[in-house]
Amino acid sequence: MEEARDFQMKENNKPLVSIIIPHYLGDILSECLAFVYARTSDVSFEVIVADDQPYPDGSLDRALEKFPDIRIVKTGGGHGKPSKGMGAGCNRGLEVAKGTYAMLLNSDVEVGEGWLPPLIDALKFDPEIGACQSRVRSLQNRKMFDYGGAAGGLMDKWGFTFCQGRIFEFVEEDVGQYNHSRDIFWAIGGAMFLRVDCLEKTGLIDEEFVMHMEEIDLSWRFHLAGYRIVYVPDSLVYHYGGFTLGAESYRKAYFNHRNQLVMLLKNFSFSRLLYKFPVRVAMELANLGLLLKGNWKHPVAAIAGLLWVLLHPFNILRRRREAQRFRSVGDGEIERRLFKGSVVYHYFIRGAKTVREIGA
Repeated sequence: MEEARDFQMKENNKPLVSIIIPHYLGDILSECLAFVYARTSDVSFEVIVADDQPYPDGSLDRALEKFPDIRIVKTGGGHGKPSKGMGAGCNRGLEVAKGTYAMLLNSDVEVGEGWLPPLIDALKFDPEIGACQSRVRSLQNRKMFDYGGAAGGLMDKWGFTFCQGRIFEFVEEDVGQYNHSRDIFWAIGGAMFLRVDCLEKTGLIDEEFVMHMEEIDLSWRFHLAGYRIVYVPDSLVYHYGGFTLGAESYRKAYFNHRNQLVMLLKNFSFSRLLYKFPVRVAMELANLGLLLKGNWKHPVAAIAGLLWVLLHPFNILRRRREAQRFRSVGDGEIERRLFKGSVVYHYFIRGAKTVREIGA
């Protein structure tokens, strides 16, 4: 792996790309870095690791021994303090990044051969594109799309998120059905490539999300600022979904439900919220029916998330003002970038399982 460091920037030269990797625990970091250095060629880059360890487990020292060129930044959490989350790690990296572009990369991601140039080309040749996303497959089953990002994130008119390649719990096998680039609404935070100077018009990641939905919230602000986001199928990465927080965790479900509501309140215009938010709350409360089937995590998490929103109006108003100050496009343009139907209706009532079946 050491010879791959020849592609690293030379001292005092500005790298083209800053690769920012938040790190929690484990030697998964060294595994991620090994693939980054071995499979990133002909591109000047730097690697910034955001240290959010709750306690030193030696993994960061072992990574530095193998890859001494990496830069370490502290998140402000860890070492006896609560974790600040992915958003804080990415922000600390973005604040010191020297690259024209930044890649926000999870430590549980394995990058594929030639993964970076297609992303650079997507942004280089179209200044309207502020961010893009790789094709993301599952590291556990390499033929399947990843649950989190798949082939690009979409959103319906009620604020429900889904992906090309994954709608709710149905995940597709990648058989080439999404081999073409297209505009998407959001990019997965674990493989999000962005133009750094765009952040002056969008702001950084909202760290108060702690985890989950922060990249979708940032993507939304890219749209509010007039930028587009695209899916780049020629860039392939593999993601070990749920490595930091298990897929069945109640805490994960709570943050998902809470943060989705906060995100809608931050980014929809007030006129849209007047009718969209009550409908969305009703849909959230529909989760209560799962209690009858013995599935308590999602309905309880949905209620807990809604209660947090109701008890923190000033927190949400402050964050909403911050998000809305970046708006430069009207409601009509944002609505055109959303799926005009209801993904909940198509999936649960019509039985449609793919983006093509619902017409998104």
